[in-house]
Amino acid sequence: MNLVIKVGIALIGILVALVGLGWLGLQVQPKPFPAYPERTPSLSTVELPADLPPPVARYYRAIIGERIPVIESAVITGRGRLRIKGITFPARFRFTHIAGQGYRHYIEATIFGYPVMKVNEWYLDGRARMELPVGVIENEPKIDMAANLSLWGEAVWLPSIFVTDPRVRWEAVDDTTARLIVPFDGGEDAFTVTFDPQTGLIRAMEAMRYREATDEAKIPWRNEPLGWQTFHGVMIPSPAATTWLDEGTPWAVWTIEDVAYNVDVSEYIKARGY
Repeated sequence: MNLVIKVGIALIGILVALVGLGWLGLQVQPKPFPAYPERTPSLSTVELPADLPPPVARYYRAIIGERIPVIESAVITGRGRLRIKGITFPARFRFTHIAGQGYRHYIEATIFGYPVMKVNEWYLDGRARMELPVGVIENEPKIDMAANLSLWGEAVWLPSIFVTDPRVRWEAVDDTTARLIVPFDGGEDAFTVTFDPQTGLIRAMEAMRYREATDEAKIPWRNEPLGWQTFHGVMIPSPAATTWLDEGTPWAVWTIEDVAYNVDVSEYIKARGY
């Protein structure tokens, strides 16, 4: 066997080993972030509004009951999986919300449990800023509009806001569907929300959303509960999948591990990292 063939075989072996090592690293879940240090206080409640469309009222009775907690902030922590450039990474995340006003996202994609990509994103005062591994995106109107939909899509994890915020309203469609109208920059945007006829729980929330600042048209975007967990007396989606419908399969699956409601995030929402 000549030297060229030997070197070729050796290189193939190294490549196979590296691919196998990479695959193994993508199977290792990172450690969870520590719980937010401030814990949820006792939550005040209001009565469930009497004028909700039937599937919406049934949903709230299923996840909370007749008394709705007033939620003003949330820190949502968990782990999941993110598909980036065709590769699915284990991830851990922390989403911080001032209810109906703004958010901060901190996300780490990992290999062997160690971060290889970090994302810091903010949507504050109606403007989005994204610090990504490829650079910073800001001052982009289409990204601002997309971030506003993220704000309200993630509000399924603090669902009281859909009935306690006077800027939000529900419109009846049929026995298992309603439109959720949310504010945006002096106007409005909307989700189509479908509910399971047996459980009353949300089956999917869909909206038309820009994916990139350069997109000429919006793309159908879906948030879909894959399970449900209860935190502080509120049942929320977990795991939950996020899908661009032109891709066909979820690019992200989020599993919630800790939620803190009505904690002080006034400074934390402007910070970086966890």
